[in-house]
Amino acid sequence: LLLVKTMNIIENLKKTIKPSKDYVFQEINVKETPIFIIYNSTLTNANNLSQYLFIPLQKLSKKELKNLHTSLPIGNGILLKEKEILSYLNQGYVIVMNNKIVAFPMPLNLSRGVTTIESELSLSGPKDCFSEQYSTNLGLLRRRIKSEKLKCQEIEVGRYTKTRIGIIYIQGIVKPDLVRHVIKNLSKIDIDGILDSSYLKSSFEKKYQLFPTIMMTERPDKSSMALLEGKVVILVDTSPYALILPNFFLDCFHTTDDYFQKPFHASFIRLIRLLAFIIALYIPAIYLAITTRNYSIVSLDLLLMLKAGRSFVPFPAYMEAIFMIICFEILKESDLRMSTTSGSAVSILGGLILGDAAVAAGIVSPIMIIVIAISSISGLIFTSIELENTLRTYKIFFLLLATIFGILGVIYGTIIMINQLLKTEIFGYHYFSFREIDGKDSLIRTHSPIRKRNPYLTNNRIRGRYQ
Repeated sequence: LLLVKTMNIIENLKKTIKPSKDYVFQEINVKETPIFIIYNSTLTNANNLSQYLFIPLQKLSKKELKNLHTSLPIGNGILLKEKEILSYLNQGYVIVMNNKIVAFPMPLNLSRGVTTIESELSLSGPKDCFSEQYSTNLGLLRRRIKSEKLKCQEIEVGRYTKTRIGIIYIQGIVKPDLVRHVIKNLSKIDIDGILDSSYLKSSFEKKYQLFPTIMMTERPDKSSMALLEGKVVILVDTSPYALILPNFFLDCFHTTDDYFQKPFHASFIRLIRLLAFIIALYIPAIYLAITTRNYSIVSLDLLLMLKAGRSFVPFPAYMEAIFMIICFEILKESDLRMSTTSGSAVSILGGLILGDAAVAAGIVSPIMIIVIAISSISGLIFTSIELENTLRTYKIFFLLLATIFGILGVIYGTIIMINQLLKTEIFGYHYFSFREIDGKDSLIRTHSPIRKRNPYLTNNRIRGRYQ
């Protein structure tokens, strides 16, 4: 009867997975006992099957064959029900069936391993980064935070992908309400599949929310800093990017390098980033307002110089500015998508065409090239792609307002942007909050013998031995 039942299970499995050919069904006889072995050839390490499964099976007695889940040297197997077989097969397990259904872990290593950082480069500090392997990413965090207080709750999301997602936090530092909100929102997600952490990011954030309220990072050290601050880190299997939440406006001006150098130098660089943020947003719009409407803002000599620079250009200033912005974005996108061998050639060719040739042909003015170039380069100082996209959106928005209303349009746009920032929230936290460690680690980082955490994130404010 057990043999008939086992055969029926196998036939049902074959019908379910048909016409896939990567599932392997094998039958062997051990001590006149038929044993069925099932695995997926693309997910299971088939090279170890003989050493750790087939040969040890031949050495088992009839009594041991009845308790396969504890008899094989692979390790303790997992007893399964029929409906769980496919789930474990798709995770790289080997299924062994006789009188019971037992799963043994034997996954094939499909990860690229721990590599160096590519998108968030730093001058000092650790160089390892997350990979697509969930267990490796979790290990990189536990390697840095060696405490039992580091908790990891796991759930599966995606009807077809059944993606493994880990919610990481430090008990005693994080506020429990934040963890509950994160788990509640994850449990509401009903989607065919999660292929990257950005899928979750779009599910958490509101539709018309431009500024990034959730940070994506490939740096384990940055994630560990966030955990020690009282934030939550989300790891997604098959994604090399972790999610850090909540993310505040001031976090956009912080990097890991800030904590590897003296506070004075870190504060200076943060102010440079703030200046770059302002330049990226306002310089094109202010230039447009001065040269088209608000002539009295600058001196007559400077105004004549600016007007003379574009006297030969046949297009309106706003068309010229938008044309240059679009050209720069095309160049940047092509440089990102092209291979390393041809990317530099594209940059040189684009620079020559947009520089000398465009000015010589009278299409754009030299001053406009300088203004758009400074604005665009200032936006590249930030590693967050979403923040770069937000800067580009507001830059064009301010340009259009400056074209219609002049400098008043820039002021109107600023009011709209600040109002949007003030209304933006993430899990009940205000995005535009400046309550960063009593002001000692906001834009200006100061030295303090007693280091404190952000009071907005945690009730456990004092770090280390001072607690």
